[in-house]
Amino acid sequence: MSGETWLVLGGSSAIARAFAREAAAGGDAVLLAGRDLDDLKRTAADIAIRHGVAAEAVAFDARKDKTHKKFMAACSRKAKGTLNLFLAFAEMPEQAAMETDFALARGAIETTYLGAASVLSAAAPLFEAQAGGRIVVLGSVAGDRGRLKNYVYGSAKAGLHAFVQGLRARLSRAGVTVTTIKPGFVDTAMTWGQPGLFLVASPEACARACLRHAKRGAEVRYVPWFWWGIMAIIKAIPERIFKRLSI
Repeated sequence: MSGETWLVLGGSSAIARAFAREAAAGGDAVLLAGRDLDDLKRTAADIAIRHGVAAEAVAFDARKDKTHKKFMAACSRKAKGTLNLFLAFAEMPEQAAMETDFALARGAIETTYLGAASVLSAAAPLFEAQAGGRIVVLGSVAGDRGRLKNYVYGSAKAGLHAFVQGLRARLSRAGVTVTTIKPGFVDTAMTWGQPGLFLVASPEACARACLRHAKRGAEVRYVPWFWWGIMAIIKAIPERIFKRLSI
């Protein structure tokens, strides 16, 4: 055991599972949090057997913000040693569907931005009191610029990026590192079947990069790294031209 525990929020996602396994392989205890508790319990049991670390499933719902303070306090008590946090949940319905049904758009924003802001706000005092630890938040290249085909989800991620930037400044004073990861296309259930995908990374590669950047105390990183260059080009396109592009 390493003396650290990773709380993985959105533990049923492909990237979160891969991250939990990577952390456990390094000797860290794991708390897998999400709505499908039965599924998480199976993953936790597998991790505990494979890696010989403490692994537990805990119930968590991003939209039930009134429960987040109690949830974080309970996870803090369960942690073996230093508590770390990996936030990997989001909701991304199809853009066309959200344009005709705002309830879908509201749900995506509530989960992806408001839910994340709520649980991170609940976590912040605990990390300040701990005077250390690592927080990793899974953002997205979609948050770097509003695109025709994905602007609702992108706006939620953009808001999350700004929130985490401020949180990073706050928690740096307590010795806590906060890392924003901006993945490009990753082979997950969220992207499955979408047209026009290219340079698709595996969840395992993304998870390894997330953990590596967290241990280095990085602030903002693109995963895979070459998305930094791609997004630099996309952000540099003048608006009068960009709005005509079907991307």
